[in-house]
Amino acid sequence: MVQPLVPRWAPGSFLARLPAEQCAGLLSLGVVRQFEAGRRLLREGDLSTHVELVLRGFVKITNVVDGTEVLMAIRMPGDLLGELAGLTGNPRIAAATACGRVVSSVLTGAEFHRFMRRYPDAALNMAAAMGDRLQWSNERRTDFAAYPAEVRLARLLVEIARKCGRRTEEGISIGIALSQPELATMVGVSEATVQKAFKELRGNGVLRTGYRRISVLDLPALRAYGAGADDWPTMTG
Repeated sequence: MVQPLVPRWAPGSFLARLPAEQCAGLLSLGVVRQFEAGRRLLREGDLSTHVELVLRGFVKITNVVDGTEVLMAIRMPGDLLGELAGLTGNPRIAAATACGRVVSSVLTGAEFHRFMRRYPDAALNMAAAMGDRLQWSNERRTDFAAYPAEVRLARLLVEIARKCGRRTEEGISIGIALSQPELATMVGVSEATVQKAFKELRGNGVLRTGYRRISVLDLPALRAYGAGADDWPTMTG
C-alpha cells in the first residue's frame, strides 16, 4: 500500500502555517482550476498579478537562462505561487508548470491584498514561508562551494524524497516526474554526471530509476553519500 510521507499540506508551506479558519477563508475566495501535466500555471515575464495556491500535485518552478530552461525549485500542496507579482505588480520572475495533474485555487491580486490586510498574521506566515525558500536557495549555493557534483546530486535527491516521496513496499517513490537534464540543471552538473551517478547508485541498490521515475530503495545510504562519504554507499539492510 502506498502512503504519503507528508499530510495534505506540505510542512512549512503557506497553507500549513495558517490557522484552520484562515485557511478555509482564503480558499473560499479562490476559483479551483485543474492543470494536466506540462500545462503552465504562470509564465515568466508575464504581467498578470493573480496568485495560485497549490491544492494537489507538484509544480516545477523554472527560469530560462541563455535559452535553456533551468529547474529552480519544486512546489507542493499548500504552497503559494506568484505572490511577488501579486504584491508588487512586477513581471513574473519564473514560470510554474504542472508536473502531473495539479489542482490549484486562483485568487486575484486584489483579493489577496484584502485578505492580507484583514489578517496581518497571515502576512507574517507568508514571510516565514518565503524565508524558508530563501534558506533553501542559500543552502544550495553553499553546496555548490562545499561539495563535488555527485554529492550535491545525492543531497538534492534526499531533499526531494523527504518532501515529495511516498512510501511503498520497496522504499520511497519520488512523486514527481523529473528528467536527468532537469536534475542536472538544478545542481549545476552535466547530464553525463547525473547518468554516471545514477548508474553507481543503481548498482549499489540505493536507487531504482525509470523514465522520469525515481525510487529510493535505501535512504540511509543515500544520506550517507550526501553527507560526503568517500565512497559510494552500499545497502544497509
